[in-house]
Amino acid sequence: MLREMTHSCQRGRMIFLSMRLTLVLIVSLALARNAAAEPAPLQMKGMALGLYFAEADYKGWSFQNMLGEIRSIGADHVSLVVSWKQPDVRSVTLAPDAATTLPDARLRSLIRDAHKRGLKVFLFPIIELDVRRPLEWRGTIAPRDVSAWWTGYQKFILHYARIAAEEKVELFSVGSELLSTETWRDRWAALISQVRKGFRGKVLYSANWDHYEKVSFWDLVDYLGVTAYNELSRSHDASEEELTTAWRNVRASLSAFSQKAGKPIIITEVGYTSQDGSAVHPWDYTSRSPLDLEEQRRCYAAFVTAWNGENTLAGVFWWNWFGAGGGKDTYYTPKGKPAEGILRRWYGAGKSQSP
Repeated sequence: MLREMTHSCQRGRMIFLSMRLTLVLIVSLALARNAAAEPAPLQMKGMALGLYFAEADYKGWSFQNMLGEIRSIGADHVSLVVSWKQPDVRSVTLAPDAATTLPDARLRSLIRDAHKRGLKVFLFPIIELDVRRPLEWRGTIAPRDVSAWWTGYQKFILHYARIAAEEKVELFSVGSELLSTETWRDRWAALISQVRKGFRGKVLYSANWDHYEKVSFWDLVDYLGVTAYNELSRSHDASEEELTTAWRNVRASLSAFSQKAGKPIIITEVGYTSQDGSAVHPWDYTSRSPLDLEEQRRCYAAFVTAWNGENTLAGVFWWNWFGAGGGKDTYYTPKGKPAEGILRRWYGAGKSQSP
């Protein structure tokens, strides 16, 4: 009898422990599903600072003040785009340009000031061309001597990687929109390895919005960078709902690619002029179309609605913050415009001061 009671108690304890373990597993799985379904907060609330120093100096505009304004809209990251130039797409020479390349001392000062204001820094080197024939741009570079050009390109990137390392920059780009070079995996692998020897932050490459699937070295960087000047509509009067649908389609494609690659996305540039037709050709910085603050606002709102809560999206950098802004300005800056209000609410800074 005693032996039977002992066996019965043991069986009871085993059943109890089994039920308890099952309950723990069920709860754990439910929590995991909920965590997976929970929208991830945006890790990088970014804004590019337009480093047009010749115009800023002439008009008495302060980059330090602009950094303060960027912080005030709720941004926690700032993109600093620096450039060297080459004469044309066939050239093998690449060098700083006195008129457009921000001097290193000023760049270092801006990085330090951004850090003091609580902004993390994305240092973003790009190539510009002196002469562009129709359909030519950095994406169609075809140097007459690839090895010579690549030597110059390495010098360019490693120069800024050294500054990034010394100034403790958080995020660095090894290249942007160089479509014709993106199959050169061995060259890119060697360059990325050199960058990582000294730079301890995160590294990305920034692909063009219509060419990101062609990059051969995504596995070697930390993020999938994409410049998102997607053509959202053929109509200058597309509604916010139409623009949102267009962005949701883009989101679906990018998110699927992110999951396949196993890397999060950073949208390194997205922006719209406050001009009529900005949703049609958002990349066209040469446009001189009439003022249209509402179209810019619709484009901002559509992007935020479509992307808000997307788990594969690590960060966004809007192009760009510069100058006086305001209701008569037709360029990219959202400063003092209805689009600023969209951004402030998304970034959590409250109401806009814009009209």
